Amino acid sequence: MTETAAPIISPSTKLITDNLPIWSAAIETKSSAGRGSNKKRHFYGIKKLRELILDLAVRGLLVPQDPSDEPASVLLKKIAVEKKRLIKDGKIKKQKVLAPISENEKPFELPSNWTWTRLDNISPYSLFDGDWVERKDQDQNGLVRLIQLADIGLGIFKNVSQKYLKEGSFESLNCTELKENDVLIARLPDPIGRACIFPKLSQKSVTAVDVAILRLNQHILNSYAVYSINSNFFRKQVNAYGKGVTRFRISTGNLKTIVLPIAPLAEQHRIVAKVDELMALCDELEQGQEDSIQTHETLVETLLNALTNATDPSAFQTAWQTIAANFHTLLTTDHSINKLKETILQLAVMGKLVPQNPNDEPASILLKKITKEKNRLIKDGKIKKQKPLAPISKNEKPFELPASWEWVRFGHISIHNAGKTLDKARNKGNIRKYMTTSNLYWGRFVINDDSLREMPIKDSELEKYEVKEGDLLICEGGDAGRAAVWSFKETICIQNHIHRARFFADIDPYYIFRFLQKLGATGEINNYRKGVGISSISGKVLSSIPLPLPPIAEQHRIVAKVDELMTLCDELKQALQATQTTQIQLTDAVVQTAI
Repeated sequence: MTETAAPIISPSTKLITDNLPIWSAAIETKSSAGRGSNKKRHFYGIKKLRELILDLAVRGLLVPQDPSDEPASVLLKKIAVEKKRLIKDGKIKKQKVLAPISENEKPFELPSNWTWTRLDNISPYSLFDGDWVERKDQDQNGLVRLIQLADIGLGIFKNVSQKYLKEGSFESLNCTELKENDVLIARLPDPIGRACIFPKLSQKSVTAVDVAILRLNQHILNSYAVYSINSNFFRKQVNAYGKGVTRFRISTGNLKTIVLPIAPLAEQHRIVAKVDELMALCDELEQGQEDSIQTHETLVETLLNALTNATDPSAFQTAWQTIAANFHTLLTTDHSINKLKETILQLAVMGKLVPQNPNDEPASILLKKITKEKNRLIKDGKIKKQKPLAPISKNEKPFELPASWEWVRFGHISIHNAGKTLDKARNKGNIRKYMTTSNLYWGRFVINDDSLREMPIKDSELEKYEVKEGDLLICEGGDAGRAAVWSFKETICIQNHIHRARFFADIDPYYIFRFLQKLGATGEINNYRKGVGISSISGKVLSSIPLPLPPIAEQHRIVAKVDELMTLCDELKQALQATQTTQIQLTDAVVQTAI
């Protein structure tokens, strides 16, 4: 009985499969606004692996060569013969002969039976543009599909555009009908030069002018061509030719001249089969990582929600012990750390983060002091008497408070107003610098002389528009509700899209900031934002927001504990980022080793 020889595995393929944990572990997390996390992940290692597979393929390093294969130079001769026949038969026009490939254009050595050529030489038909179609030629009820840049993915025909031509326009414009298996190359980003294979569609189709068409014959596999065109080697050449600031593009003429390494036809088949196999492996890795991350996120959210939903100390303690026992395996992603931050804020405003002290003066006494202070200021003419705020309904109280806490509305415990409106025709006074919403972020300010603006403000207006240490500033528009406490000795003025809040009876502004931060983290802030395009929170709406108010002493304890835990979270994030950076560097090192 004859034994079957084991398949030969190239060293490069072994390097790929031996380092699967490295490819899977390298994940970048992009920072972005909003609560969702799915859009922030970037599987860097798997992306680099896909690029590496194509780079190895075009260098002849992905599969072994077979000396009995017909050399690639013979393929090009056959294509040239076919091109001459088509010219002779009047089916195509004679094209300008492309310059020979210089040694400087060959960045690496090819196997002996491979050859270098220019893109336009791998087809008997010259590379050509899609059709220039104006809006008047389009008709949503037309019978001819207009393929656009959005349809051209990186190796994938996306099939997303929904534009059509009139049948008459197809004839009058002398459009070129696409054929199944045509290679489509995007001449604009992103990325520029990406390619895919045109599939069989039910309707007649043409392409827009920014898509180049490569029509191959039996001597070059269209999948091999697409893999080569989508390689980093090809893209570097495309980017070198690309022109334009607002619309970076490459001309079809320059595309024709880009050099490609061509393998023997038999090896092209082996390369395509191996690339397909390894790309399928990448898909499995990516899906496996996505499933694992989703499972991890669900687990983290379930365990942290158990803390906030605990109805008695025993349930809370049990939930916390589960988290504490698995702390270092749970908090391993940006999402889990962000969820922990959200939970810390939620526990803080529920009275579950620090213990209550029965000796603290209760918030009910604090509210009486606030009422007394307000009446005195009204009597002294320092503030105006305001319309009473509506009582807080049961539906506005999402959770039970400790006995020493009270539900209050924002407007009951503060004096707040928006800043100065910029009106060059009417504003008078001394020129003063002021901040805008672009200077105000969650918990911090970004201020320098270049970012501050100026307007005339009277001395008599400073009491209303000047910010002092301890004031809470809140964005009225943009990311409405975004807030920070002004913690500096220096004073500054504010524009009308920022609310300035000052609190009665020594209420800790940092506690109120953490409450607003909680609303932002959970998305509850959206309940108070108005407007479709640009949302805003008016002064009236700000006044109406209900919030849980602890005793003053407990406010200070809560702020100190939140600060401590947020610092811990930031340290965890820094450690995570350092690990991610190491994994990415390790991935890059493996890629360099391979090529």
